[in-house]
Amino acid sequence: MNINFPLRFDTRGRTASADDDTHIREMIEQLLFTNPGERVNRPDFGSGLLQMLFAPNSPEIAAALQFTLRAAIQRWLGDLVELQNLQVTAVDSTLTIDLQYVRRQTGKTQTVQITGTV
Repeated sequence: MNINFPLRFDTRGRTASADDDTHIREMIEQLLFTNPGERVNRPDFGSGLLQMLFAPNSPEIAAALQFTLRAAIQRWLGDLVELQNLQVTAVDSTLTIDLQYVRRQTGKTQTVQITGTV
């Protein structure tokens, strides 16, 4: 059983659970939206994506972030997913992350797109 993130209760009053595909997507989101230093006993867990919130948006920053995100995903989730494609695009004040990965357990390809305004 995988615990749903963020933690919540289901209609029966029990801890909500998530299927494997949803759980892996939630783990990716946790990794991307956690700043290094936030986790106790794991000071290097995270990606630094939230530090981009007030940074100037540019293709150079997007390229550096793409490198950082790739390294974080391979380090922390590499046993669960094989990263196929990762693109970070900066257009005006919008930052878009397109992620494609294969679940190692099933061989199933998944895609994730995260878009935010910086």
